[in-house]
Amino acid sequence: MRPELDDHPSHLPADAPRGVWGAVMLAIDDRGAIDWEATEETIARLCASGVDGIYSNGTACEFHCQTEPEFDRLCALVAAIAGRARLPFQIGISQSNPRVARERLMRMSAIRPAAVQFTLPDWWPPSDGEVMRFVGGLCETAPDIPLVLYNPPHAKRRLTLEAIARLRAAVPSLVGAKLPGGDPGWYADMRRELPGFSVFVPGHTLATGFAQGAHGSYSNVACLNPKCAVMWWQTIRTDVAAAAEVETRIQAFLATHVLPFRARYDVSDAALDKAMAAAGGWAPLGPRLLWPYSSVPDEAIATLAEAARMTLPEWWQ
Repeated sequence: MRPELDDHPSHLPADAPRGVWGAVMLAIDDRGAIDWEATEETIARLCASGVDGIYSNGTACEFHCQTEPEFDRLCALVAAIAGRARLPFQIGISQSNPRVARERLMRMSAIRPAAVQFTLPDWWPPSDGEVMRFVGGLCETAPDIPLVLYNPPHAKRRLTLEAIARLRAAVPSLVGAKLPGGDPGWYADMRRELPGFSVFVPGHTLATGFAQGAHGSYSNVACLNPKCAVMWWQTIRTDVAAAAEVETRIQAFLATHVLPFRARYDVSDAALDKAMAAAGGWAPLGPRLLWPYSSVPDEAIATLAEAARMTLPEWWQ
């Protein structure tokens, strides 16, 4: 580990996210509808797990399949439960229609999230000028709410670190980004281009990412076991070798038991996250996704759960 980076999250501005954040996920009933009671219980358990915050309407929350009434109901639920737990929460306003995303932001201003996450407009990849106009427009719509860019590998418009730095300079409320990370050269560029800016990386790379200057994760590992994702985060900050050894096992588990589901069942990343949550057994969640997306079959979950417990036995002691 680079010693000068040991406590780098503490150097962020007060409104910038850091640490391990857990994804809100939807419980889906046998009819294919959202089971609101089970979803409420899931959110409450996530809040009680020790995560640094929760966020709704990322990929694992199936934001791309929600109706506007479902979006509003879920956001109100997240705000109420996180508020009772005194836990920071973020709301994803992502929508392929940028005007709808902006309308969502207007409505969310009333519930005062710690930040809102957004993707770039995704039906037609926006130009540099259109990206600046869109993100600047979000800032103008709710200037007091911090913004977090969600720019995953499958986005139609991927921004370079230099482009994010230019965007940050122009949009004062942009405080962070959820990015896929990269090699040591990428992290060196990140440290140079984005000082004092919160960069979150995938949960299964958090030990490596933190050592290179990342500040936390909107964590897929928390989908599997949020309490133990938090325990691992504590290890990451105190015991480099032990954290790296756990990361190796997490990545082996994903490569051997989770990622093959993509081709075997022709499913999305959201299906993989939901399958891990079902296998983790920490909440009343099954693997089912909202229509029309396919999910990992129920009969595969028991085998996945056994593999998780064999790979990371200390997480289920």
